[in-house]
Amino acid sequence: MSGPLPGRPSRREFLRAAALATGAAALAAPPTSAAGASTAAGARAAALVSPWDEVPAILARIVPPTFPDRTFNIVDYGAVGDNSTDCTAAFRNAIAACNAAGGGRVLVPSGTFRTGKIHLLSNVNLSVTGTIRFRTDTGSYLPTVFTRWEGIECYNYSPFIYANGKTNIAITGTGTIDGNAPAGEWSSWGGGGADRDRLREWGATDHPVEQRQFGAGHYLRPNMIGLYNCTNILVEGVNLRNPAMWTLHPVYCANVTVRNVTFYSTNSQGDGCNPDSCTDVFITGCRFNTNDDCIPVKSGRDRDGRRVNRPSQNIVVRDCKFSGRWGGITVGSEMSGGVRKVFAEDCECNAADFPGRYPVKYALYVKTSFNRGGYVEDVHLRRFTGRNLERDAIYITMNYETSGNIPPTVRNFTIDAMTITGGRSAYNIDGRSAKHIQNVTISNSTFTSMTNAGNIANYVDNLQLIGVFYNGRDISTTQPSPGTRYEAENATVFQGVVESNHAGFSGTGFVNGDNVAGGYVEWTVNGTAGAATLRIRYANGTTANRPATIAVNGATVAANQPFNGTGAWSTWATATLPISLNAGANTVRITANTANGNPNLDYIEVAP
Repeated sequence: MSGPLPGRPSRREFLRAAALATGAAALAAPPTSAAGASTAAGARAAALVSPWDEVPAILARIVPPTFPDRTFNIVDYGAVGDNSTDCTAAFRNAIAACNAAGGGRVLVPSGTFRTGKIHLLSNVNLSVTGTIRFRTDTGSYLPTVFTRWEGIECYNYSPFIYANGKTNIAITGTGTIDGNAPAGEWSSWGGGGADRDRLREWGATDHPVEQRQFGAGHYLRPNMIGLYNCTNILVEGVNLRNPAMWTLHPVYCANVTVRNVTFYSTNSQGDGCNPDSCTDVFITGCRFNTNDDCIPVKSGRDRDGRRVNRPSQNIVVRDCKFSGRWGGITVGSEMSGGVRKVFAEDCECNAADFPGRYPVKYALYVKTSFNRGGYVEDVHLRRFTGRNLERDAIYITMNYETSGNIPPTVRNFTIDAMTITGGRSAYNIDGRSAKHIQNVTISNSTFTSMTNAGNIANYVDNLQLIGVFYNGRDISTTQPSPGTRYEAENATVFQGVVESNHAGFSGTGFVNGDNVAGGYVEWTVNGTAGAATLRIRYANGTTANRPATIAVNGATVAANQPFNGTGAWSTWATATLPISLNAGANTVRITANTANGNPNLDYIEVAP
């Protein structure tokens, strides 16, 4: 007997889903300055049966470095593993000797070796059997070095382990690299405050990079491992713990392998592995217990990211476990240089044997805005499993920030054979009227024990659901017409005000109703006689239900429509119910039933 394995698509189903994605990709090739290269890329894409057919060629290019059989034990250079002696000079001298000899292994044996910054050189494998524990005094990470801080280039404290312009470098072993950051003052610096604001201002005004100097007297936390402009990188086996902020941050790198690494972070900005404007990256067999995104793919922030204009591309993720506080696979929000060709398969969110400190909110989290520009395209997931997500399995948004006038291009996603038990919804795909998200295919997937009655798709072109089951119901369909949208700020408001102080709304604002029963918002809508679908976009940042009466032309169609908490006032959900319309003008009124008032109301949509 032949047939698909449980949870995997049949060949016919998979080819249908793949054809949708590759057909969309062939319509518009990625941005390029060479028309010939663009044409060739489009021809190759059209020839692929599935976007996954490209993965073997990507992996064939990713070859971990090898090293001569020489060992340089840091103990021979004065290191003492007593968790007290400063071993900074011993690390520096052992690495220099290894490099001068033509390469080899710098061995960190059993013991705990306290040190300041470590700067790697070419052809050096930092092999860790014991523990490296970093000093907490900030002066140990000076003078400043070239870095990219949250997507903007500057000079800042050195990452705890740093390399720039090197080739054939590795960090391997079964030991632990402990940033020790919670023991020092790094945590109290938070997100950077005034220094972060100054850096963003300098990035927005093309201030010379060499003059963007931070360090002593400033408060931008360094990454734990920052590798810049490097090729042929291997990070394998080690336990990475307690960074000041992002844990492993390769920037402008190529040929990167990260395998069987365990990430653990407690500080804010505690990302796991952040490939940033990198090409050909393979992340496999890793475990992420992080205080932020697990694997966020990045490529620069706003104007500075567009100035550098280097994409992240050809990223393959396989067999990882995610217990990070936000996304498992994340793109952005710093993606102004573009992100394309991200492939992730056979990963698990909130595994029973690896629960982590925080549950993952989203299996896939794509965050963009009209400040960023750039593009995110050709992102493909398959065979993801998970349980107890805090929010949505798939969240793709253009409303991570609501300001700006440089829209990104966000298109070409496939999600196949995803199985999630427990969460808010299967998908929340959140485009804008000025620029839609394009080409999203979800296939052969099952979402159970989801708390929302339905899912959200705002301003999405070509959403395809093929073999998708939601709380036991087959919701397979092409995307329904979005219908006609009526913004709340243009409606009649009784006992409420129009505001714009919570992110993610459509149009110019939303209606914040007074906390009284009887307050309402009433729209006048045009229709044709007969059945229609009413969709109501709302936010409720409290845990209390805010039920309302829905009336059409004065007749009640829902006497107690629930509007449950959405988690935050900036988290929008959609309620859907059937209605009947008259030909011509109709009224739709939402009236608060309790003293809690209505939820915040963004708009209604009326579709045939």
